[in-house]
Amino acid sequence: MDARTPEVPCGDLLQNAAENLLQEVEEHFQALTATLNLRVEEMGSRIEDLQKNVDDLMAQAGIENSIKEPTT
Repeated sequence: MDARTPEVPCGDLLQNAAENLLQEVEEHFQALTATLNLRVEEMGSRIEDLQKNVDDLMAQAGIENSIKEPTT
């Protein structure tokens, strides 16, 4: 008599389905991560542009920026 757990007739199918589902979730997660990273980069660029425009407007208005950020 074999002491191992009995084979489930559809065990392999279930395992394959679970692995496929996990693979799909991982692919969707990677795509979402890439999209979020791109959007964060775009937002950073827009914020930098906005800061430059605000600085330009303040200079045109004769107002000095009292908060100086270190340049990177």
